Amino acid sequence: MKKLLPGVIAMAVIVVVSNILVQYPIGQWLTWGAFSYPFAFLVSELVNRFYGLAAARRVVYAGFVVGLICSAIGTQIMGEFGPLVTMRVALGSGLAFLVGQLLDVSVFDKLRRAEWWRAPFLSSLAGSSIDTVLFFTLAFSSAFIWLEPANDVSWAAGQVPLLGAGPEVPLWVSLAVADWCVKVLVDLLALMPFRIAVAKYAARLA
Repeated sequence: MKKLLPGVIAMAVIVVVSNILVQYPIGQWLTWGAFSYPFAFLVSELVNRFYGLAAARRVVYAGFVVGLICSAIGTQIMGEFGPLVTMRVALGSGLAFLVGQLLDVSVFDKLRRAEWWRAPFLSSLAGSSIDTVLFFTLAFSSAFIWLEPANDVSWAAGQVPLLGAGPEVPLWVSLAVADWCVKVLVDLLALMPFRIAVAKYAARLA
């Protein structure tokens, strides 16, 4: 377990920081948390590469527990419009993280012998996509209003042009698409530190 400690700490830091930064918007569609959260995939993928699938899953579970703690704290902090974290947001966040990360580590494991970039990029793409769909749908779609009837998310159902320029869609769809685009961009940028870290690890073992 000691060898996994750096990965667990890195995952915990990313989860905590992202839970804080999500409170700070950037423009109309994003928050600062959108830029920090995707690095969680980089952490789990590096652990996967160095120590294997089982180790990566342990790091994911640790991050999930930290996320639950952050959500529990958030539900007790009152903002201008109520708790900073509603039950739907907490549920969507936790489930999206767990499913997205576990999908990421599974896809990575199946592709670990492919070209060096395929495993980290394609696994991150798969994990990021399901993460985005699960979180925004559970947290803001009117189809899941029954999860928390007292939570008014009608603001998220308002029709707006997609990202301000496309066809009319619910606001939450634009938020989801913007978030997903940032995840993909960060996933691409993270290929470089992934490559460097793997090379250094291989050199240390040589």
